[in-house]
Amino acid sequence: MAKYIYEYKNWTNFSWQDKALNAVFGEVRLLQGKIIGQMNALGFSAKEEATLTALTSDVVKSSEIEGELLNYDQVRSSIARRLGLNTAGLVPGNRYIEGVVEMMLDATQRYTLLLTEKRLFGWHAALFPTGYSGPYLIETGRYRTGEMQVVSGPIGKEKVHYQAVKPESVKMEMDRFLDWFNNENSLDPVLKAAIAHFWFIIIHPFDDGNGRIGRAITDMLLASSEGSGERFYSMSGQILAERKRYYEVLQKVQHSAGDITEWIAWFLHCLKNAMLSTDNTTQKILRKAEFWKLHEHIPINERQRLMLNKLFDDFEGKLQTSKWAKIAKTSNDTALRDIKDLIEKGILKQTDGGGRNANYELADFTLE
Repeated sequence: MAKYIYEYKNWTNFSWQDKALNAVFGEVRLLQGKIIGQMNALGFSAKEEATLTALTSDVVKSSEIEGELLNYDQVRSSIARRLGLNTAGLVPGNRYIEGVVEMMLDATQRYTLLLTEKRLFGWHAALFPTGYSGPYLIETGRYRTGEMQVVSGPIGKEKVHYQAVKPESVKMEMDRFLDWFNNENSLDPVLKAAIAHFWFIIIHPFDDGNGRIGRAITDMLLASSEGSGERFYSMSGQILAERKRYYEVLQKVQHSAGDITEWIAWFLHCLKNAMLSTDNTTQKILRKAEFWKLHEHIPINERQRLMLNKLFDDFEGKLQTSKWAKIAKTSNDTALRDIKDLIEKGILKQTDGGGRNANYELADFTLE
């Protein structure tokens, strides 16, 4: 069996080949600047909207990597409430969602604060508010005291993908990690984010939740690299899209004797792809911002506002009266009145013959 990286002496003296990373690193930094420039040109409310969308995606996707499916609207509402954003139709969340959101916002909005053992324990306790992970009682708000293996496959035929650092070494290894995290200022924060993610995952200090906390640490350093708590892209969303490769690279580099070039290269490419897919989102947010600017003096009720926002946010299928009634939690008659009112104002248009199953969509609009 090949040795694990942590079994080598001075294993945290990581090395990498700059030459292999320079091109993609340059692209990442260029894209970061471009996105921040685009967002600063958006205006305040559109920028808020972009941050809310990126943070929501980050929380939802980070949990999805672990097989947990969170309700998008509940997550979005929780983040909006905590950031003091005024969004229509707030949906109450649950303790688990509140905990995940709390951790992510602490990491991204308070990225200048030190990362301490106490803070990490707080994140961990917030992730597991009942002390259980699924049906299993776990050690929460403290480092694990048991062995940790990453396995897959049926009982009796498990395949061990990774055997983590021994429990008695976890505290010492984490002290070293936190000391580096808080005091290493010569590295570029983007590079530091790649190393921190790998280092933390190798230690695997908690009973559960290591992936989510590792990604929160990554987001904290990316916020630091931009000098802003505003998030405009989702690294977790991209990791989810590339998760097969994510695990393959981690598995390979965990046996390295110290050179982690392959991991950093993968991380930078993933980050670049996350930023490229943001371009798409930005265009949608711009369009939405233009729409509300154009109609800011037109009376629109809360139900209409909720539904119009939904039409900009990847509305699935066709808009019909019954669907409006269901989402806006109102009667079909009220839904139809809302729709007709918006048609009269030139905001919606009917797309077909009419009758009970008539379909509607946004009318074309342009800012003068």
